[in-house]
Order: sequence, then structure tokens, then C-alpha cells
Amino acid sequence: MSHLPTLVIDLALILVSAGIITLIFKKLKQPLVLGYIVAGFIAGPHVVFTPTVMDTANIQTWADIGVVFLLFALGLEFSFKKLMKVGGPAVIAAITIIVGMVILGMLVGSAMGWKRMDCIFLGGMLAMSSTSIIYKALEDMGLRTQRFAGLVLGILVIEDLVAVVLMVLLSTMAVKNNFEGAEMAFSIAKLCFFLMLWFIIGIFIIPTFFKRTRLLMNEETLLIVSLGLCLLMVVAATQVGFSSALGAFVMGSILAETMEAEKIGHLVKPVKDLFAAIFFVSVGMMVDPGMIWEYIGPIILITFTVLIGQSLLGTFGIVLAGQPLRVAMQCGFCLSQIGEFAFIIASLGLSLQVTDHFLYPIVVAVSVITTFLTPYMMRLAEPAYPFVEKHLPVKWKRLLDRYTSGAQVVNHESNWKRLLVALGRIVVVYSVILIAELILAFSLLLPFIRTHIPGIWGNILAAVLIIVCMAPFLRAIVAKKNHSVEFQILWQDNRFNRGYLVSLIVFRFVLAMLFVMFVISALFKISIGLLIGIAGMAVAGMIYSRYLKKQSILIERRFLRNLNIRDISARPKGKTIPHFAGNLLSRDLHMADFTVPADSRWAGSSLSELGLKTQFGIQVVAIFRGNYCINIPGGRERIFPQDRIQVIGSDEQLLKFGSQLEQQLVPGEDCDLSQSEVNLRQFIVDSNSAFLGKTIKESGIRERYKCLIVGMERGDSSLHDPTANTRFEEGDLVWIVGEDTNIYKLIHAE
Repeated sequence: MSHLPTLVIDLALILVSAGIITLIFKKLKQPLVLGYIVAGFIAGPHVVFTPTVMDTANIQTWADIGVVFLLFALGLEFSFKKLMKVGGPAVIAAITIIVGMVILGMLVGSAMGWKRMDCIFLGGMLAMSSTSIIYKALEDMGLRTQRFAGLVLGILVIEDLVAVVLMVLLSTMAVKNNFEGAEMAFSIAKLCFFLMLWFIIGIFIIPTFFKRTRLLMNEETLLIVSLGLCLLMVVAATQVGFSSALGAFVMGSILAETMEAEKIGHLVKPVKDLFAAIFFVSVGMMVDPGMIWEYIGPIILITFTVLIGQSLLGTFGIVLAGQPLRVAMQCGFCLSQIGEFAFIIASLGLSLQVTDHFLYPIVVAVSVITTFLTPYMMRLAEPAYPFVEKHLPVKWKRLLDRYTSGAQVVNHESNWKRLLVALGRIVVVYSVILIAELILAFSLLLPFIRTHIPGIWGNILAAVLIIVCMAPFLRAIVAKKNHSVEFQILWQDNRFNRGYLVSLIVFRFVLAMLFVMFVISALFKISIGLLIGIAGMAVAGMIYSRYLKKQSILIERRFLRNLNIRDISARPKGKTIPHFAGNLLSRDLHMADFTVPADSRWAGSSLSELGLKTQFGIQVVAIFRGNYCINIPGGRERIFPQDRIQVIGSDEQLLKFGSQLEQQLVPGEDCDLSQSEVNLRQFIVDSNSAFLGKTIKESGIRERYKCLIVGMERGDSSLHDPTANTRFEEGDLVWIVGEDTNIYKLIHAE
């Protein structure tokens, strides 16, 4: 008998146990994540009456791969443009919750006498709610169209991003083993630099690559290329000192901006599900019942900390962002659990050997408890709001009403603000690119040139090549926005503005000179005066170069086209998805999407015939049909099955509309699917046939019997294409197509 590797045996045990347990949890309508954890507990070393995994080291390696694919899939759903659309309230609330829960977790850990690093990691674990669990709970409870649901999902987007950054900072603290401000500032600056650099280069290259190889890409090659890019970025991230999870998340967010994003997500999902299952099973394997019983006190304390802390901080954050107390409480109670990122951060602490082993099973136990309680916490928000409002002091009520009332007014941005924001973005982005160019040039290009061309001529060649490569970006820093509308208005508006505008140009000119001076001073020993003169003439020449102007414009256009290529390809020219969802005049209104069922009674009716405004008080702002978008449809516009309707209304109006939409279905009839198959049959027209002497049109074979004549044989000749005026004669052999029941009725017709 051939030897079977231990890894295969362990994998069989893991997947079989995970499959059985998750089927049970699916039947019980519980999150599958909990099923994986229970399966891991059963297959782990702490349960003696079931088969146990033999080689946990290999399983841990697979679990690490699972984390990579989890973060990659999360990045595919993330999109930096989605981050820009979540709105101010979600950002304010997310920051409030994260900072507050980190501090609260550290205080709870310190109160229990834990080590400083355990307290810090505990704070990080408690700061993040579970995206998958909340999303499923909202779907199951029919709350996805509620106003607070949109805010919650926006908060989760911010938390996912901050969680990835937090993992990097925790890793840095663990490796450096200190908490100096300078070290942390350098780590944050390094992280921001590489994140921006990877995103800029990725958006500039990858969408173009997919566009030019689209005809060569089938599903197999697209999957291989996508996973290859993911692992390539994982290697790049680890090489510069970051975690593999960060690299996977960044590549996923870059691919999220491509035309193939949805297809990649569909192809990657089975891979992600497999390795994610192994990861969560490995989490369950580390759960020690004895340790849970030993630390039952901390488990209960931390559970109450999550439930109360997330609820209060979430409510406070949403109120702080200017939202009503009712919406704020719904959001806060919805966020009261921890999930996937808590496990990932706990695994990070163990792998870096900076946290104690008891922290892992404690966090798992807290996650299981809070996940089970999530639906109940969501329901608790409804009765809790009247109770809080009743017992709230009158002064506090008035303060909240003044703070959260009124329309959201979008003030006209000043020209100075628009100009300074644009210039800041230009300077930061192009400076990052220039610094990356310098790093690559001095680490790769310069040693290569000096090897083949030693001496002064090698340095001259290197300097020329480096400055030439930097020239389009240096010119962009100095010349961009100098002829913009804002600049011209400010220049003409007030004479005192001209001094500030000239100062901005001089500042950017000096910055560009500093980059050139750095290159020259690193390669040659010359006086400071000559150095400034050469740099000044070089930058001035770049400004007046029409070729460099053209190149910088082409580079920027390509980047912006790649950044928006997914939106551009998703809808026809001139048709855009409305972006005013966050600027509705009434704080009681919000936007939601509904899909018309395939068998809806409303299908084919016009908006005026349905009278949706009169019946439900909602306004239809857009209809999406495939890749086609109808913005602000008129009353004559009809809706069809599978149309996605975008409407505006209050929570009550949208709930009533959604419920009625689902009820307006055409009653279906039971049918025998075996009789719906179409077959080819034949019959002979005899002297008793009801069709003898009639034309095909007069016989009504198609109208009455739902059959189609495809041919006739008469004597030795064949009529392959009989017309409607062809008359049946005795002895004709007729070939027909139809369902067997209809053919039977036709043959026995009198």
C-alpha cells in the first residue's frame, strides 16, 4: 500500500469535519465562521474522542495562506473610490469607535494585570466589528434598505482599512519592542509612502495590462495572473518590512479598479473560501476548554466591554457626526461584536511571540458569544431608543435637536481652498514618485553604470539619465495649476493675492531644484553656487519644454483613465450613476436599490401607471437595466423584470415599498417539467383527418395546438419549406415540432 502524506490526511479530516459542522450551522441559521471554529475545536488536540490533526505546523502554513487570500478578497471589494464616497459621518464614527475601543481594551487589560503588549493587542482586537457577520445579519433581518444600514456599511469600510494599517503598526511595535514617538512617526510615514507608491504604480500599469491582454485572458489565465499579482505584492510588502496581509490587501484594492474586478472576485472566491475555512478551523484548534474555564472571568468582562463599549462609542460617534439619536443607536447596537480581524491580529501576536497564549482562546470565546448576540442587539435598539429618549434630560434633548437638526448645506468652496488642495495633491503624489525613482536609480541603475563605465563619464551618464526620467514629474510639480481657472480668478480678483500666488510658484520651483541638487551633489563635488545655478537652469528648461509638457499630460491622463476605467466601461457614454446620495436635503431621507422580480405584476407598467409617489411617497431617481442607466426617468418610462430601481424615501416608505414589491408576483402554476420538452414527430393525413383539404393557415396547428410544421413529404417529393397556403392532401407525411401533449391532441383532432 502506498504511503499517504500526513498533510493529505489532515486536510481530509479538516474539510470533512468543517463540511459536516457547517451544514448543521447552516440549518440552524448561524454564521459559518462559527461552524469552522467548532469544527477546528473538534478536530483539535483538546478533544480526545474524535480523530485529531497530526501535523499542526503544516496546517498553520495553510492558515497563513488563508489570511492572505482573505485580505486579497477584501481588497477586491474595497476600492479606494468607495472609501471616498462613504461620507463624513462614517469616517467620524469609525475613528471614534476605533480610538475609543483601543483605549478601552488597553484599560481593561491593565486592570486585569496583563502585560503591556497583551493590552495593546487586546485593544486592537476589540476595535474592529465583523463585516461578514453584520452584513449577513442585516440581510437575514431585512434591514439592508434602512438608513442606518448604509452608515454601518460605510463604517465597516473604514474599519477594514484601519485594521490593515493597525496590523502594520502592531507588527512594528512588536519587532522594535519600543514605543518611541520618532519610531512610530517614521513607521507611519513609511507606510503612507509605500501605500501611495504601490497604488499609483499599480493603477498606472495593471489596468492597461489587462486591457491589452483581454483577448488572451480566459477564466483560467485570469485566475492565475490575479493570484500571481497578489503573491508578487505579498513578496514586495514583506521585502520592505510590512506584513503579507498588507500586500494582499493593496493588490486587491488595485485590481478592484480594473474592468475585470467582478470576474476576478468570482474566480477567487472558491480559493478564498477554501483557505479561509482552513484558517478559521486552525483558530478553533487552538481553543483549549480548560483555559477558557480558567479565564472565564476575563471572558465575561471582555464580552461586556465589547457589547457596551461598541454600542456606546458607536452611538456617540454617529451623534458626533450630526445624525439623529435613533439612527445612532441603531448603528451602535449593530456594531457590538468582534470577528475575523480579531483572529488575524491574535494570530499575528502569537507568530511574533509577543502575546501570551491565553489571549487567543479568550478572544475566540468573546467573538463566538458576541456573534450569537448580534441579532438580539440589533433588535434591542428599537425598544432602547424610546427608553433613552424618555429618561434623557431636557437640556440634553434640546442640545441634540439643535446639533442634529437642519439640512446639510454644502458651502461653496473658496477658490483658495480648491487651488491649495489641488496643489497639495500634486506635490505629494509627484514627490512620492520622484523619491521612488531616486531609490531605484541609486540602488540599481548607478551601480550598473559604474560597473561598465567607471569614472567621471559614468557619473555624468547616470546624472543625465536620472534627471531625464525625473523631468516630466518635476515639470508637473512646478507648472501644474498655474493657468487653472482658480489661479486666474485669484490673480485678477485682488492685487494682494498675487504675492501669495507667486510665492506658491517659487516654493514649487525651489522644491524641484532640491531634487535636481540632490542628484548632482550625490555624484559630483562642486560648489554650492554652481550647484544652485545648474539646478535652476535645468528646472527652468523643463518648464519651457513643450515635449515635457506633453509627456506629463499624457501620464496624468492615462492614470485618470485607468482609475475610472471600471466606471466608464460599466455604463454608456453620457449616462452616470447619481452621486447625490450623501447630499439629500432632508436627514430623514436616504437612497436604496430594489430589484424587480422576474415574475412581478409591475413589470411592463409605466411609472405613472404605478403611481409610486402617491402610494408610497418614494421618488424614483434612476433605473439600471444591464449596463444601461436611465437617470431621473419620466412617467412614461416602463420597468421590466430584473431592473434595478434606485429610489429615495424615508425608512418607513422604503420598507413599505420593498415589501409591496416582493408581494406583487404573478401566481405560478404547478407544471410537469418533463412535459415541457419539445420533440420532433410525424403524422399521416388520412381520409378521416380533420386537416384534409385545409391549408396550413386554416388548420390552426400553430395557434390552437402550439405546434410547428417543419416539413412535408408527398409521394416521392419533399416540401422542406411549406408555405401557409400549402393545402393538405391525403397521404401527406407531415413533420411537426411541439410538446408531446400538444402533438397528441393534434393527431386525435376531429
